[in-house]
Amino acid sequence: MTTEFNPDRPADLGPLYRAEAWRRLGAEQFDIVVVGGGVVGVGAALDAATRGLRVALVEARDIAAGTSSRSSKMFHGGLRYLEQLEFGLVREALKERELSLRLLAPHLVKPLPFLYPLTQRVWERPYVAAGLFLYDQMGGAKSVPGQRHVTRSGALRVAPALKRDSLIGGIRYYDTVVDDARHTLTVARTAANYGAVIRTSTQVVGFLREADRVMGVRVRDSENGEVTEVRAHCVINAAGVWTDEVQALSRQRGHFRVRASKGVHIVVPRDRIVSETAIILRTANSVLFVIPWETHWIIGTTDSDWDLDLAHPAATHADIDYILDRVNQVLVTPLTHDDIEGVYAGLRPLLAGEDDQTSKLSREHAVARVAPGLVSIAGGKYTTYRVMAAAAVDACNDFIPTRVAPSITERVPLVGADGYFALINQCEHLGQRYGLHPYRIRRLLNRYGSLIDEVLAYAADDPSLLRPLEAAPQYLRVEVLYAAIDEAALHLEDVLARRTRIAIEYSHRGVGCAQEVADLLAPVLGWTAEDVAFEVDTYRARVEAEVASQQQPDDASADALRAAAPEARPEILEPVPVPR
Repeated sequence: MTTEFNPDRPADLGPLYRAEAWRRLGAEQFDIVVVGGGVVGVGAALDAATRGLRVALVEARDIAAGTSSRSSKMFHGGLRYLEQLEFGLVREALKERELSLRLLAPHLVKPLPFLYPLTQRVWERPYVAAGLFLYDQMGGAKSVPGQRHVTRSGALRVAPALKRDSLIGGIRYYDTVVDDARHTLTVARTAANYGAVIRTSTQVVGFLREADRVMGVRVRDSENGEVTEVRAHCVINAAGVWTDEVQALSRQRGHFRVRASKGVHIVVPRDRIVSETAIILRTANSVLFVIPWETHWIIGTTDSDWDLDLAHPAATHADIDYILDRVNQVLVTPLTHDDIEGVYAGLRPLLAGEDDQTSKLSREHAVARVAPGLVSIAGGKYTTYRVMAAAAVDACNDFIPTRVAPSITERVPLVGADGYFALINQCEHLGQRYGLHPYRIRRLLNRYGSLIDEVLAYAADDPSLLRPLEAAPQYLRVEVLYAAIDEAALHLEDVLARRTRIAIEYSHRGVGCAQEVADLLAPVLGWTAEDVAFEVDTYRARVEAEVASQQQPDDASADALRAAAPEARPEILEPVPVPR
């Protein structure tokens, strides 16, 4: 391990980088400072950096700590938006999906076959086929096959878990699956690789102003309470569901408001549903996805208003019952609460509208120049993050004194993408080199891509790091070390919930390996024995609060339990609530 910051490895967001980033935030003049470490925020940092701009990004908690780690894990075109006549959004999303599959992130975004079960005779097959034909023609069938019609028997051959009387036939088509938190982190590391200053646990607590002009932000370290000022020609508010709260700090009236919609997902073992394909089911208000996730299935989602704690949305017993009731209508062997190994709830930042049903609100995004030197962006969907990011940076052009080049991120692969396809063909060779099963190599390649050598290099002097975690054997011990040295993880929660997905993939929700992971992190992060105990106790309290909240009948009671759990970041400040 290095003892000082290495400028030749700017994508390594470890403790040494973090210290240097704090110095730079207070010392340099930036063209743009981005507020928010979700996918749109890190996308904006990457977009600005690759245009040659001086850019910094600050995030109060962790990269992807909010919405961007709690999605349906799909990088998709939005098939259901065709029914809402949002053709432009679907075409745009499909273009982005194709870019990521083929060039930008092939190590992270993977093709995924879907089955659309048909339940109505005569009209439904041509109706859905017409929609899928449009989907394919708009770009949905470039790197993946187009739609294929199957009979009821054909559908049951690929998805035997479905009741025979729950469908009359089906249509197969393709979309994609992605680990959203890892993808967002990879965008952030790519931005850093091109010169962006990325700093987590750095909360905006005020704006710098000269007359009516915004000149930067005042930030507070969420770990130790230190404060500094970051000067920039333009500030981009990309805070997602916190957009209104950040906006309020500027004392400027926003041009739009953000409405939070809660989406809940459950995670069950792979053997509980026998199917070779993902499944999409229509519900009264929206759709339900059944998505393969390595050794599990992810099933969701709900779509309901949320006006409580934005940092820790809570799933209720009613939310879980809703998902189980809907999916059990079509399954031969019903799922029960005992089958559930993970649950997570996220908030979609929707543009506020007049329709009371959040499922009907547009997923289009909006960009506004709120004041001289302040741009806000909100809405949209995960898949179109790159387009949103480019639009936000474009809106800053008039506030930056130098000429701003056009966006080029559609030609900039994320770190780990280069060489990925060749490495996948070398799994046997790589396995022999590192003494790992080719299955393990393939899994590492699909998490880190061509950075795999960087990850495994830390085990060169300590082969024990190549052992799996005892209570989470999908992950190697070296991945925990890498998360702290290179991936900006500062707390146990960061590793168990986002750098890995142990928090939703194991029935112990991460508690079973908390001590082992904390012991691995301690030397890198400089933790004392008391720090280790605090991290383990805090994480256990988080899990206990989440499990208890999931037994509650309504949002208010679930939120009260979840919000009472301690924060891992000791100096984080709760934003002043904004009436919604």
